[in-house]
Amino acid sequence: MTPPQMQTLSLADGRDVSVSIRRSARARRILLHVGVYDGKVEIVLPPGASAIEGLGFASTQTGWVADQLSRIRTAVPFANGSVFPLLGEEIAIRLVPGHPATPALCGRDLCVGGRADTLGGRVRRWTRNQALEEIKPRAHRMASEIGKTPARISIRDTRSRWGSCSRVGNLNFSWRLVMAPEWVLNYVVAHEVAHLQELNHSDRFWAVVDRLNPDSKPARKWLRANGADLHRYGREISPDN
Repeated sequence: MTPPQMQTLSLADGRDVSVSIRRSARARRILLHVGVYDGKVEIVLPPGASAIEGLGFASTQTGWVADQLSRIRTAVPFANGSVFPLLGEEIAIRLVPGHPATPALCGRDLCVGGRADTLGGRVRRWTRNQALEEIKPRAHRMASEIGKTPARISIRDTRSRWGSCSRVGNLNFSWRLVMAPEWVLNYVVAHEVAHLQELNHSDRFWAVVDRLNPDSKPARKWLRANGADLHRYGREISPDN
């Protein structure tokens, strides 16, 4: 795969931002993307389009790009003193001398010992493990309610989906779901488990979701309004932020 080209785009507010340019055989027209989690700007070229044409199109959208970048929330790295949500409730990371290196909840704090420069990675692994501990039993319980058994349950760091279900019954979930309120987490688990029976989004599928989790509509609304915010936790602050 050819690596994307890097160019510079001057925005309407006077800033210069790096832009990657890549080609896609599936694209039907020039596309312009701004990553809602990392602020990366990308131009996607369809077959036959040149990089100059792509940059020309992007130059007509500099106001839109600046507006999208302004909507990106500041990253919150996992560091001493940082606060992040766990099942919708805020907890603070505390580096405690003499405490074991493995993080552990101490009331409303997450106490961590060991070196400060490796704290972020250990908190991230702990949070992923928490996600698996919360999601796995829910998925098995809901699956049993419809007479199904997941082939495998995995935790990943996805950006475009909160969860997925493969044709062979593998369920995948974003570890960031453990930061959402519990009733939102329940909905996403129900959504993916329902795909074990209906691998589509038909009325039959939504009937299964509602059977497993009656609070689906409020949870979907919450994710639309707040889901992107979960992706700022555990991210390192880049020089451009």
